[in-house]
Amino acid sequence: MSEASAPRVRTALTFCVITLIWGSTWIVIKDQIAEVPAAWSVTWRFVVASFGMVALALILRKSLRLPREIAIMAGMTGLLQFSFNFQFVYYSEHHLTSGLVAVIYALLMVPNALFSRLFLGTRISERFIAGSLVAIAGIVLLLINEIRSAPPVGSVPLGLALAFGGLMCASLSNVIQASGRIRSVDIVPFMAWAMIIASLANVAFALVTSGPPAIDPQPQYLAGIVYLGLIGSVVTFPLYAGLIRDMGAGPAAYNGVVVPVVAMGLSTVFEGFVWSGLAVAGSLLGLGGLLVALGGRK
Repeated sequence: MSEASAPRVRTALTFCVITLIWGSTWIVIKDQIAEVPAAWSVTWRFVVASFGMVALALILRKSLRLPREIAIMAGMTGLLQFSFNFQFVYYSEHHLTSGLVAVIYALLMVPNALFSRLFLGTRISERFIAGSLVAIAGIVLLLINEIRSAPPVGSVPLGLALAFGGLMCASLSNVIQASGRIRSVDIVPFMAWAMIIASLANVAFALVTSGPPAIDPQPQYLAGIVYLGLIGSVVTFPLYAGLIRDMGAGPAAYNGVVVPVVAMGLSTVFEGFVWSGLAVAGSLLGLGGLLVALGGRK
């Protein structure tokens, strides 16, 4: 492997690892809100993630001290990404299927690209626009397929509002991480403080909205919390932050286009999901759009 191609290979591998892990988390999340209030399930996830990220910083001998300005940015990132975003996601799944919410989050590359252009002056290439239009067509087909195969069970308008609220929070967090000042900061301590601050906010929110702490002692629930906290958060979010730095917020969010495809593949194995023509066509368009868009990134 040449020195010139090594960074691209590393970026591609990171992209694949994040996509595979996040594709699996949607199946786990739906079990987290069956018996325990969503606010507490989000809280336990990021309490575990906070301890895991601090442990990772200590193992890597990274100082947890941050300049005041960076600490404020870490707090903003934590509140947007690990508190508001995930509270919106978990509550939206009371009204929409997990698959439908996952497909909605595939649209993340759109606000990421627009906010990056607005706040950071990032150029949007013509190929990225063309690829995004193709991918959006695929996402629309996946949305139609999800609604037909598993109709929403709650208030659709409320579920959509919650999902899109979370989408905006996640996007703003991504753009913060793509800013020049944050790009020069060590990812692990930054993420550790972001998750600690988010955990405190999540505890306060859960106490106000859902009452005293609640947890399901069943092994499946506890294993899900550990998986989502450590694998779905500690492993992936520092990698994703690095991806944002390497690719930009818009292109990095293209992992969200592939995540529903991975989730459907896993659902085929574990839940007997049957692929329809819409699902196949939507997946192919989404992947095709990804190839077109990322082929033109700068």
